[in-house]
Amino acid sequence: MLNIFCPHCGELRSEEEFHAKGQAHIPRPLDPAACTDAEWGEYMFFRDNPRGIHHELWVHAAGCRQYFNVTRHTVTYEILETYKIGEKPSVTATDAEKKSAVQPAVEKA
Repeated sequence: MLNIFCPHCGELRSEEEFHAKGQAHIPRPLDPAACTDAEWGEYMFFRDNPRGIHHELWVHAAGCRQYFNVTRHTVTYEILETYKIGEKPSVTATDAEKKSAVQPAVEKA
């Protein structure tokens, strides 16, 4: 079971109180009426599905009912950070790639 920190309540709570709502940081078209069907379809249905670091939108459904963002590793399910909507994430996929690119030296026997 995961424990998730709600940045609005300031508490670490059980994952059962939360619901994932999809990819975070999806900009809404400024003028939806001017979008082509292809552009609107892209906005509505197509999302990234990365292996690794991913920013997701979550809601504290059984608590304060506020939406917030979660940075989660999709392979290990590790939650790296939670932050309020409008804030910038401090952990990005680029940061993770830099860390994994630097491997410790292996001694030969």
